[in-house]
Amino acid sequence: MKRFVEKVFQYKRVFGYTAAGVVAVVGILVYKKQNVVYSSWTTGYDPSVKWDYNWDRREPSSLVKPLKESATDEEKLKHEEDLKKVPTASRHLILIRHGQYHDKEKLDIDRKLTVLGREQAAFTGARLADLNYPWTKLISSTMTRARETADIIHKSLPDLPREESDLLREGAPIPPEPPIGHWRPEKHQFYSEGSRIESAFRHYFHRANSDQVNDSYEIMVCHANVIRYFTCRALQFPPEGWLRISLNHASITWITIRPNGRVGIKTLGESGFMPVDKVSVL
Repeated sequence: MKRFVEKVFQYKRVFGYTAAGVVAVVGILVYKKQNVVYSSWTTGYDPSVKWDYNWDRREPSSLVKPLKESATDEEKLKHEEDLKKVPTASRHLILIRHGQYHDKEKLDIDRKLTVLGREQAAFTGARLADLNYPWTKLISSTMTRARETADIIHKSLPDLPREESDLLREGAPIPPEPPIGHWRPEKHQFYSEGSRIESAFRHYFHRANSDQVNDSYEIMVCHANVIRYFTCRALQFPPEGWLRISLNHASITWITIRPNGRVGIKTLGESGFMPVDKVSVL
C-alpha cells in the first residue's frame, strides 16, 4: 500500500487529484503489474531464500582488513590490490560413505567391514580410478570402517597422498526434523558431536585460496550422518533435514565449490557403478 500511495503522488502532477486522475493512475499501475515477467519455475517474483555468497567468510571484503581513516595513498592502493585477489579455481569434494560393516559390535575396533563391504569399497576405488581425475588427496575418518574403506580405495589410487581426521568421525550432527522415533541419541550427543561435525564442515568446505591455480579433487571417506549434514549445509538447505537423505554404502556424493562462492552437487549417494546385488544401505 505504501508503494501504491507513492506511485499515486508521482502521477499527481500529470492527473491532479480528480476522480478521473485516480482512475488513470490505478489503470497504469495495474497495467504495469500485469506486464511484469515472472519466471515460470518460481512461486513469486523474489526468491523465497537468497543465496549467501559469503557463507564461508571468504569474500575478499571479509579477508582484507578495512582501511583506517588515516590510511596513506600507498596503503589505499595496496588495499585495492588485495581486494582484487580472488580465487579462480574450483574445489571438488568427493564424499564416500564407508562400506558395509559389522554394526552389531560395540567397540569401534571390532566394527570392521564385512566381505560385502570390502567388495563395495573395491568397486568405488575402481570407479574413481576409471574417472581419472587429477585427484589431490585422500582423507578419511579415523573410525575403523572408514579407514578400511580408504585402504581399499587407495589400492586403486596408490600414488594419492593420505591423511586422517577425527573431525570426520560419525556422530549426531543436529536434531532432525521431523523427528525419527527409532533413532534417539542422547541430547548431549547433539551438543558435543554436532559442534565437532560443524567444525569439520567449516574446516573442509570453503572456496579455494586465491593462489590456487588448478581445480582440486579431494576424496573424503567418512560416514552417512556426516555426509548428509555436509550436503545440507553446503547447499544452504535447512540442516535439520539431513536425516531425510539415504546413502548407500561406499556411495559417491560429489560437491563442487566455485570461486565465486556458489556450490553445486554433481552426484548424491551414487552407487550405480556397483552390481545390483552388491548395493546395500544398512
